[in-house]
Amino acid sequence: MGILYYRITYGFGEEVVAHGEKQAKSQPFKGHESRQGRGVVSRRNNQARAHLENWLEVLKQYVTNVDEEIQYHLQMHWVGKHEVQVQTLIKTLTFNVICSLLFGIERGPKREKLLPPFQDMIEGLLAIPINLPFTQFSRGIVARKKLVPMVIDLIREKREAIEERKQTGPHKDLITSLLSIRDEDNLPTMSDEEIIDNIIAVMIAGYDTTSVLVTFLVRLLATDGSIYSAIAREQEEITKNKALGEALTWEDLTNMKYTWRVASEMLRISPPVILSFRRTVQDIEYGGYIIPKGWQVMVSQSMTHMDNSIFENPTMFNPTRFEKKTPSPPPYSFVPFGAGLRICPGIELAKMETLAMMHHLVTKFTWVLLNKDEPFKRIPFPEFDKGLLVQIMPIKGTYAI
Repeated sequence: MGILYYRITYGFGEEVVAHGEKQAKSQPFKGHESRQGRGVVSRRNNQARAHLENWLEVLKQYVTNVDEEIQYHLQMHWVGKHEVQVQTLIKTLTFNVICSLLFGIERGPKREKLLPPFQDMIEGLLAIPINLPFTQFSRGIVARKKLVPMVIDLIREKREAIEERKQTGPHKDLITSLLSIRDEDNLPTMSDEEIIDNIIAVMIAGYDTTSVLVTFLVRLLATDGSIYSAIAREQEEITKNKALGEALTWEDLTNMKYTWRVASEMLRISPPVILSFRRTVQDIEYGGYIIPKGWQVMVSQSMTHMDNSIFENPTMFNPTRFEKKTPSPPPYSFVPFGAGLRICPGIELAKMETLAMMHHLVTKFTWVLLNKDEPFKRIPFPEFDKGLLVQIMPIKGTYAI
């Protein structure tokens, strides 16, 4: 069967993974077999998932909060600087947005205390699973043990606030939303452990995906003048209808159609996540192979994203693929956020973050790559060697916070 190991970085339970060899066609093969952890998605808790989707709708009310986080971040980390590491700073920004929207944590010591263990846990999540003190995997396990008590304290605070205010209706943070899930008998449907797993899942989804996408877009706009000009025109149209320093609205985001087409094409060519896993709910046959119920299947986004029969000239960067007049790709072929029942619940948050960030970057700065050939490697998310180092210049008269 090969190597057996336990993955306990992510969930409370242990996930047993076995690596083996593929069998002959039409015979069950030994692939990745696992017992998944708990959570909204892994347990297919429809009620919880519906609650998450409702929360995503509530995001529309909090564009101003995201905008405020972005403007504060740019003032603190970009204004007055000549050179910046784009990917490093955008990661900091996405983490702060997550803290605001998922936890309702104000800026200060709580956020600062949460970041180091979260970063260590992310790095250990997909590390080689060797649990020795000096390994990245071990550091990830230790970091998660530090992170969980912090989240437990937040859960306790939110629960007390709910009881004091008897809060009902839409909630402004994910913890409050999950704590409010009730069954037909008005009893909680999720344990604290399940809430913690889901909180960490959304953090992971919203942290690296958005930061990678925005970093790739910054690099693209520095090298493609026509796309930069088109995005700049679209964003300037939005800016000229707003007072100096006025926050973006949901309507503003819906008017950034070309910007999102460019982002979608970037997600197609360079998806932040190149592999995903799904578990079969019944025996299936695919390509002459039998995949038994309960086994885990690895899916590669690039197999369809770069398929010439689906996307003509797939290596060409062409945002017009996502215009309304262009036929949509077949279902389950464009999957940067997954698809179906297990589509990433952070998709709308990522879209909101990306559009708002690109608006402020394009309307307030110009930039030049200091190394046009700066390489990146996937570990497993794309990481630029120098964080994508750029020289930035403020656009005169447009920056106000």
